[in-house]
Amino acid sequence: MSELLHVTVGKLLEQTAINEGEKEAVVYHDLGLRFTYKEFEKVCREAARGFISLGIEKGDHISIWATNKPEWLITQYSTGKMGAVLVTVNTNYRAAELEYLLHQSDSSTIILMEAFKDHSYMESLYEIVPELKKCEPGKLQSKKLPKLKNVIVLGEKRYPGTFSWDDVMAGKDSVSEEMLDVRMESMDPDDVINMQYTSGTTGFPKGVMLTHSNIVNNGYNIAACMELTSRDRLCIPVPFFHCFGCVLANMACVSVGATMVPLEEFNPEKVLRTVEAEKCTALHGVPTMFIAELNLPDFDSYNLSSLRTGIMAGSNCPIEVMKNVAHKMGASEITIAYGQTESSPVITQTRTNDPIELRVSSVGRALPNVEVKIVEPGTSHEVSRGVQGELCTRGYHVMKGYYHNPEATKEAIDGEGWLHTGDLAVMDENGYCRVTARLKDMIIRGGENIYPREIEEFLYQHPAVLDIQVIGVPDQKYGEEVMAWIIPKEGETITAETIREYCNGKISRHKIPRYIQFTDQYPMTASGKIQKYKLREQSLDLLSETRAVGRDVRV
Repeated sequence: MSELLHVTVGKLLEQTAINEGEKEAVVYHDLGLRFTYKEFEKVCREAARGFISLGIEKGDHISIWATNKPEWLITQYSTGKMGAVLVTVNTNYRAAELEYLLHQSDSSTIILMEAFKDHSYMESLYEIVPELKKCEPGKLQSKKLPKLKNVIVLGEKRYPGTFSWDDVMAGKDSVSEEMLDVRMESMDPDDVINMQYTSGTTGFPKGVMLTHSNIVNNGYNIAACMELTSRDRLCIPVPFFHCFGCVLANMACVSVGATMVPLEEFNPEKVLRTVEAEKCTALHGVPTMFIAELNLPDFDSYNLSSLRTGIMAGSNCPIEVMKNVAHKMGASEITIAYGQTESSPVITQTRTNDPIELRVSSVGRALPNVEVKIVEPGTSHEVSRGVQGELCTRGYHVMKGYYHNPEATKEAIDGEGWLHTGDLAVMDENGYCRVTARLKDMIIRGGENIYPREIEEFLYQHPAVLDIQVIGVPDQKYGEEVMAWIIPKEGETITAETIREYCNGKISRHKIPRYIQFTDQYPMTASGKIQKYKLREQSLDLLSETRAVGRDVRV
């Protein structure tokens, strides 16, 4: 067992800046932006003082709704210095989802970019808090969101009622270095510093409270498993709002003094161009990202000889993809990681020297200082090696709990501190785990977690829908796709297109069902419970018969 780090996120960066001061900490290749660790430490301290100047206290919640912008990274470490809890917001969220998160999280501040793709973030925010247009910056009084006071916009344009990022940085002059030091000293590694939203079987997002200790140690142990050191340069195309970006990438790098090389958003050509230009030695991604990179027509023209390691996670990895990443891309020491937000997130990981067959057939073994056991579902009784059961884990990485939701916390973490993942798995004699199924119905599409109940609740509101069941079906590109089985109301005419049109602009695109099937009944148990596993079987038969890739499924 390695020793656990007892340090806050802010102090970790400070220590790394002392040890690796002149080494590059952050490189945005396309933006021409570079910070050494000494420079990055300085700008994060300035931003921390800027946040304090806005009256943000230790323990206040700051939501951030943006792609992998430099300000996101600076915010992650500056909040880690001044003690505000960083609440990460999915870039695909729409107005209703954002409103729920801001309200449930008690956020006092939101940092957001102006727009993403075809979605105006500012229009969505004004829709939720129209009072913003007529208030002074920092003095918002919203009927829907009474806790929200500060809105900080990342961009050149000025918006009524908001601060700019420059305003935040200018605020540092009113807060002394000593004041920040006092704030930093008042913080404890067991304080909550990060909140990420995830859903369970209820389908309503829950705020997972993660401490400094949770994410600092998880990042450090992840780095150890992939043998990441201060000599490495990690290309980061995965989103910061996921633990994949902010822990498996950012925290892992800072824990060992490696260089972070982020992309603002994923683009396969930019990934390979960045790896080549910056001589990256490591690359993260979900399988669909690696597939897109490998299938570029000019793939062979990129020099990827610097690549050695990295992490593939987020959904099951096809063996051929893994082999191509190892052999064609040269990342021969690529690792697989498994976990969930509630475990900071990684529970198990393969090691760089594991045979490739083991790296594909399993999700690795427990991280250092992490316990894993397989139990009979619904009990705490451990099963024998090789027998399927629910994967449970215990250790420093288990969340503090769900925000304002003690019932769900108690349901997830038992009296002995074991987190019940809801995933079915088998453990071999050497402690390597293979995830076989999910007790919960979560769909993982291209690394994005999708919760059927959330889509069902939304589509129940459609005037022509009597009942709806949402399931995941296998997909070659994304791992899984969303399929909806709908019972229309009697006398109502409804089509797949009208359902999709109803979803457009109201829920995230990746949640809109790819396949839509109409039926007059569901398979049921004698007690009246819907048998989703039978719906899945019917769906597979239907997809197999019609080969309806990219088209509506019709009987």
